[in-house]
Amino acid sequence: MPVTSTAGTAVDGAFSRRDAVGARLGDDAERIAWACREMAGRFRRGGKLIVFGAGGAGTDASHVAVEFMHPVVVGKRALPSIALSNDAATVSGVTGRDGAAEAFAHQIRCFAEPVDMALGISPDGRCPSVLRGLEAAHGLGLFTLALTGGDGGAIARSPAVDQVLVADSPDPLVVKEIHVTAYHVLWELVHVFHARIGAGETAPVACPGETAHGDG
Repeated sequence: MPVTSTAGTAVDGAFSRRDAVGARLGDDAERIAWACREMAGRFRRGGKLIVFGAGGAGTDASHVAVEFMHPVVVGKRALPSIALSNDAATVSGVTGRDGAAEAFAHQIRCFAEPVDMALGISPDGRCPSVLRGLEAAHGLGLFTLALTGGDGGAIARSPAVDQVLVADSPDPLVVKEIHVTAYHVLWELVHVFHARIGAGETAPVACPGETAHGDG
């Protein structure tokens, strides 16, 4: 049965929404590259990546961690990463005692070292537990990175987050798909810079230009 013009228009619109959001995120290429160089330098110095997200974003955290730990591309180096949302016993224990907002912050205070990196994932940028985790990481000296959606929410405005990548769409399905693309790009570029730093390139110590939040 041929596709009707109405269905064709709907399909075109669905792809267009995703393309537009992805293109806008791609406009931030310089900051994405800087973040990946910073991460590569920290991996080189013995750091690990700590990833976390609540609900569906917890599955993204697991996805990120396993790809760094067990690369799907043959020949790529395994880099240490852990997803805090994977341990149901710890998450539920901390939540029951200290409240849901402390689910990740508590673990970061126990596991993290200053050379580490923290990646928080929140589809709307408003998840209290992700924000608290990033704040705890920042307080310990970790490099902090967030993937958010919508207008970025409180996470994008927090001074505790060194770099924020926003999939600026109100559609949670579009945000999810852009996040998957974004962290695959992060994975790929971290490996590129990891190899270059290993060959003698110096990792940067400061982000060029204004801060990630655009506030000077």
